[in-house]
Amino acid sequence: MKRLIHISTIVILTIGVISCDRIRNKSEQVVEKAKEKTKDELREQTKNVIEKVYPPFDHDKPDTENNKKRFKDFLKVEIKPDVKNIYCFDDAIGIDADYMFAFNCNNSTSKKIIEVHNLTIDTLNSDNGFGLQHDFEWWDKKRIEKLQKYSWTNGNQYFKYYWYDKENKKAYFFDFDM
Repeated sequence: MKRLIHISTIVILTIGVISCDRIRNKSEQVVEKAKEKTKDELREQTKNVIEKVYPPFDHDKPDTENNKKRFKDFLKVEIKPDVKNIYCFDDAIGIDADYMFAFNCNNSTSKKIIEVHNLTIDTLNSDNGFGLQHDFEWWDKKRIEKLQKYSWTNGNQYFKYYWYDKENKKAYFFDFDM
């Protein structure tokens, strides 16, 4: 009988040690997964903060996710199926900043942009801000020069210029401050 108790005790202790090892291993796995998740969340949060401070613009490729996000941020209109070939560029280093957008859209989207930004036909200001703009294949200054300009300003500090080429269904949006 003593022997049976002794064997039973050894078996129970062995099972207990094995179970404890399994529990410890499983706990370590859970902790490692939590650490990795925390690292991933931290990376994502860091990326989001950087993106808010320095949002990426892809001036050399149309319709990237970054360009679509910037379009929504700046143009403040929904990207419907008529909106495509979205190019954008930023020059936000220093005390002033400028942002350029060129894209295709239909007339109704163009009207929505004019409405959302309180743009009016600019008959007084003949300066298109070309000196501040950068040269890109998608930013056709010669064509823009021939288009009706819409504008908005908050009093010579912050400006928005907009042109819409009805013939080619192409819009140009220039946002800048001084």
